[in-house]
Amino acid sequence: MAAPEYGVVLESGAVRFERLLPGPIERVWAYLTESDKRATWFCGGEAEPRDGGHVALFFKHSQITKEPPPEGARKMNDEGALMGGTITAWEPPHRFAFNWVGMGDPDSDVEFVLSQAGDKVRLVLTHRRLATKDRMAMVSSGWHLHLGLLEDQLTGSKPRGFWSLHEALKAEYAERQKGAEA
Repeated sequence: MAAPEYGVVLESGAVRFERLLPGPIERVWAYLTESDKRATWFCGGEAEPRDGGHVALFFKHSQITKEPPPEGARKMNDEGALMGGTITAWEPPHRFAFNWVGMGDPDSDVEFVLSQAGDKVRLVLTHRRLATKDRMAMVSSGWHLHLGLLEDQLTGSKPRGFWSLHEALKAEYAERQKGAEA
């Protein structure tokens, strides 16, 4: 059985993560949907709060980690990279989903579902339509690290590493997902 922090392959080209986070649920929702809060653990960018609205995804990793990036990520880390998508579900404070454009061909789909779990909030993240094994491993390792940073934000902990862990974690996910179809 996979350790709870690891994403699991659901089907060809789909990975799912689950985390128990400190609430309340409205606070976790804000960290998923409000640009300034989302920028502390994943990426900034405004989201039109409605089904069919636009979501901007502005990645500037120097905002989430002080670690030096690998050379291939330096421009995105230092200057930022803008991607986006269309919101496919906006159901505050329980469900936020969007089609992600600009990460590669084909586009992919991301869904966050929040629910109460006692005094915690259960976050279930599913990312679908990941076309290759390399993209599955890259996305899985990225979400693994970003969700850890979200947990750090919500608990007030010092943010954990990102770049120092990314390549090794990507290789670990590639090995874990070896038998899965992309």
